Amino acid sequence: MTICTPKTPLIFDKIPFPTAVLYRAFRPKNKADEDKIGQALSRIMAEDPTIFVTRNAEVRQQLLGGQGTGHVNYVFDRLKNAFKIDVETEAPKIVYRETIKGSVETEGRYKKQSGGSGHFGVVKIKWEKSGSDENIFAEQVFGGAVPKNFFPAVEKGVNKSLESGLLAGFPVIGVKATLLDGAYHPVDSDEISFVNAAILSYKEAYEVNKDGRTGNKFLLKPTILEPIMKLTITASSIYTGDILSDINTRRARVLSMEETNGEQVLVAAVPEAEILEYANTLKSITKSSGMFTREFMAYEEVPSFLIDKVIADNRITREDKQ
Repeated sequence: MTICTPKTPLIFDKIPFPTAVLYRAFRPKNKADEDKIGQALSRIMAEDPTIFVTRNAEVRQQLLGGQGTGHVNYVFDRLKNAFKIDVETEAPKIVYRETIKGSVETEGRYKKQSGGSGHFGVVKIKWEKSGSDENIFAEQVFGGAVPKNFFPAVEKGVNKSLESGLLAGFPVIGVKATLLDGAYHPVDSDEISFVNAAILSYKEAYEVNKDGRTGNKFLLKPTILEPIMKLTITASSIYTGDILSDINTRRARVLSMEETNGEQVLVAAVPEAEILEYANTLKSITKSSGMFTREFMAYEEVPSFLIDKVIADNRITREDKQ
């Protein structure tokens, strides 16, 4: 709000508040507080626009973001002292993805007979890379091996399969599934039969592991992808060496460096898993004078020496998704 005359309006630009750089997952200790914690956080955020609250439905975590550990802990202390709401906190989970690097053709055969009409559907699907982060369904069926009215059911089965990878349960991206062939029964074939046939073809694609060229390897070559963040750090030039030394230990790629008026602006691509506590590190390196922003860039393959640990530490079970 400004005080001015109607003839000469004076409007100031909005203040650009910094985005959250450190997150904590939280949940009320008392289930009775679940209804009122939202109102309490809304009041706190109205007073402090640098507080950010979101829910990551994929990993079932409520997240609170702020400018550092002290800032976030202050909010939790306010919830406890001013609103009488105790919370439990934990580190946020990384949202990984799965993808494939190879290709394979597999058959899915779904047949079930339990008296009367049964279920029957057979599909042959080629699984390969799509060339992007998008999943693509295509068909190259000739001669009516699978009637066109069942194509949507096959696609539905493909999409359902890709919701959960078979390495660790993460969603699968970057896959092209092409329906090549199949079989149907004029009485027993229905939508559910071809949905399940596509799912069985997907599972078979992961299980096929005989490759004469590479030995006992998955033909599909599934792997894990991790989120890469664009990290923009602004600090006095006297700290540039220490900042570079630190981010080099975090599997970072420096994208650009620019010095202006004694301040260095450094932009780097860094795996999110490596910067969960970076706000505290930068504060220590720059004696609280440095600042940074972070934003999602892309998904990239996890280095091979880390994949087993990522799978073991982050496996998503069926119960987690319920």
